[in-house]
Amino acid sequence: MHRLWRAAINSWNGLRAVVRSEEAFQQEALVFVVSVPLAFVVATQAWKRLALVLVILLIMIIELLNTAIEKLGDRVSQEHDPRMRFVKDLGSAAVGLSLLFAAAVWLLALAERLGLI
Repeated sequence: MHRLWRAAINSWNGLRAVVRSEEAFQQEALVFVVSVPLAFVVATQAWKRLALVLVILLIMIIELLNTAIEKLGDRVSQEHDPRMRFVKDLGSAAVGLSLLFAAAVWLLALAERLGLI
């Protein structure tokens, strides 16, 4: 039980830190807050609402991992290293792909809601 409690505290501390320090995560958190009620407008079925909210949450998860990679890379070395740049670019690409994935899900849901498909 103690380990679970410590893990929860560490998770909470990580979320607090990223919300305070990372503008991209702040924007994604705002989109998440807006997406929850908007999902009820866009989708009529519970599983579709959940999917709309979860794709935004997925972006946030990938952003957390990307931020961790970037912070670790900066901690390892401040020198310009093409290999580290490549690693950071991969993390950024993961965020970009998650954004495209979420956009596709939301556009499909909106198209369905508007009767376009």
